[in-house]
Amino acid sequence: MKPTTNWKSIGLLLVLIFGISFFIMAQDELGVYEHLDEYLSDDLIFTDELYNKVNLKESIDKPTVISLVYYECPGICSPLLNGFAEAMDKTNIELGKDYQAYTISFSHTEKPPLARKKKKTYQKLVSHGNTEDSWKFFTGDSTTINKLLDQVGFKVKKEGKEYIHPGTLIVISPKGKITRYLYGSTYFLPFDLKMAVVEAADEKSGPTINKMLKYCFSYDPEGKKYVLNFTKISGTIIVAAAIILLSTLIFRGRRKIKSQ
Repeated sequence: MKPTTNWKSIGLLLVLIFGISFFIMAQDELGVYEHLDEYLSDDLIFTDELYNKVNLKESIDKPTVISLVYYECPGICSPLLNGFAEAMDKTNIELGKDYQAYTISFSHTEKPPLARKKKKTYQKLVSHGNTEDSWKFFTGDSTTINKLLDQVGFKVKKEGKEYIHPGTLIVISPKGKITRYLYGSTYFLPFDLKMAVVEAADEKSGPTINKMLKYCFSYDPEGKKYVLNFTKISGTIIVAAAIILLSTLIFRGRRKIKSQ
């Protein structure tokens, strides 16, 4: 009797692998999907806190750090902007001279008066640089907002009056190229900010060092903090183990056939 590979076991393993992989991908629907080296389009028109219409790409003439938030966010947006302001204040590069900052609301219901109010709050946290002219707070219509979110790979989900969303800074070069993503919710290293700006000035993109942290942690909207994603981690481990077992079964089956 010829030995045969246990195809029934292999079939069950394949179903397990594909099922868990699909579940993990579904968990990843929200978050940031990096579009490094891609360029912003030239049709993104937003309104700043003074009601000025601004073409985003045309206004970028130096490294620009974009923070995507919504101004009435009860979760990570305020800590993120606090952390961003703290990093700006501690770094030795100068806002307005070396780079500029754009904070953009992804809620189309928010308008310039609210943007202006938020700007006054956060610019007080930066003691050097031109925060009035070089840290702009924008609002926009839903079509333009969604186009920008798609271009930078920033995925959000609205639940009731609030949004579930990631926390990150996106660095754009003077030519409108996406060069770096800086992840965080309460703190950003001033050195990381400086290096991202310096590299963007040279049109150089940089890898995200803490991608693994982003993969392992998810934002908890109820607790208003990042938590370890046990489902995603355990699912990944199970898939890896299943792949190893599948490879072992196939290898043993082929080795038995060759030995006959």
